[in-house]
Amino acid sequence: MKYQKKKLENGLRVITIPMPSVESATVMVMVGAGSRYETKQNNGISHFLEHMAFKGTKKRPSALAISTLIDGIGGAWNAFTDREVTGFFIKSASEHIDLAMDVLSDMLQNSKLDQKEIDKERGVILEEINMYEDLPMQRIDDFYKRLLYGDTPMGRDIAGEREIIRKIHRDDFVNYMSSLYSPKNMTVVVAGGVNSKKAEDLAVKYFNNMNSFDTLVYDKVVEDQQKPEVFLNNKKTEQTHIAIGFRTASLDSKDRYALSLLSTILGGSMSSRMFHEVREKRGLCYYVRTYTMHYQDCGSLATYAGLDSSRIDEAVKVILEQYEAVKSGQFKITEEELKRAKDFVKGHMVLELEDSRAVAGFFAQQEILEKEIKTPKETIEKMEKITLGEIVNTAKKYFVKSGLNLAIIGNFEDKSRFEALLK
Repeated sequence: MKYQKKKLENGLRVITIPMPSVESATVMVMVGAGSRYETKQNNGISHFLEHMAFKGTKKRPSALAISTLIDGIGGAWNAFTDREVTGFFIKSASEHIDLAMDVLSDMLQNSKLDQKEIDKERGVILEEINMYEDLPMQRIDDFYKRLLYGDTPMGRDIAGEREIIRKIHRDDFVNYMSSLYSPKNMTVVVAGGVNSKKAEDLAVKYFNNMNSFDTLVYDKVVEDQQKPEVFLNNKKTEQTHIAIGFRTASLDSKDRYALSLLSTILGGSMSSRMFHEVREKRGLCYYVRTYTMHYQDCGSLATYAGLDSSRIDEAVKVILEQYEAVKSGQFKITEEELKRAKDFVKGHMVLELEDSRAVAGFFAQQEILEKEIKTPKETIEKMEKITLGEIVNTAKKYFVKSGLNLAIIGNFEDKSRFEALLK
């Protein structure tokens, strides 16, 4: 998969990835803006702004005007917010990328941010927060991040706190955009059945007049954990949800690919160790999965599970045993197991990147967050070079008590019993 990159006069980067066999195209704008750039006083504004983007511009004064236009070409549109990036995209038949560029550039440069619309959308955001409160399977990740990073931008919820969402007004959005939404901090990615030269010319037409400025810099994560930690959210649920794992490495770490394979071996599939030991062998849960996450200056590998509440102690012990067994060599990882993990990761990447939306996101995130772009082929090649020895050494390096963390949602009042399990 080949790509081309062009940098406009104002610093905006334009990446095009032609996919000749695809008749659709995705135009995505990604900004290096997310919840880690917020303060305690505006927590949630990144996500709130994402909602406001499609609520009307000077040229298209209402949400209905925008949605009618995109629906009229049979397009799909959406946006997303994470801790380090915010993305906006339109996917349509490739012949409509001109319109997609027009709409996205209009939204980012000319959003009305009408106070009446802000007040209406405030209610939507509050209901979204309420929805996640009732979804512990998703909520557990928020609590795990809170345990890792505390009362800092990285530890706070992306959706924000209710009392802060109720106070956000138009000036807050304007100030936030003026601190981060610079073309130097953005990339436009076009993937699908497109001509690179045409896509680049359209990017110049619609984005080159944006004013460039220096942007806000995030506060780096300070990690000084000395002993295992537990976060307990007491909630009456039929099922207890946990996240248990270790602090690991950042996006640019040489250990990143070994950690990815290690998480796959532990809990990335239905043939993984955690799935077999926790679910199949003992029937302790319905879902159990392990995955690794990386940010620009920190990372973690964790196992998530929804458990029989009466057997949570057993489940935590089994998960910890699997971590320790890999680290100590008690249950050695085999070459065949490593090969299966590599094939699994490669297969999932190939399947996912058949979609122009996924391809756009793959390249956009690397351009914003990483020092260099690696094509899918280059990524797979790096993965293939990882040896069994590197996997074991990586487990020994990161599976240490001082970096161990356990987050729990369940009907428990005393977390000391869980702290005892981690000793």
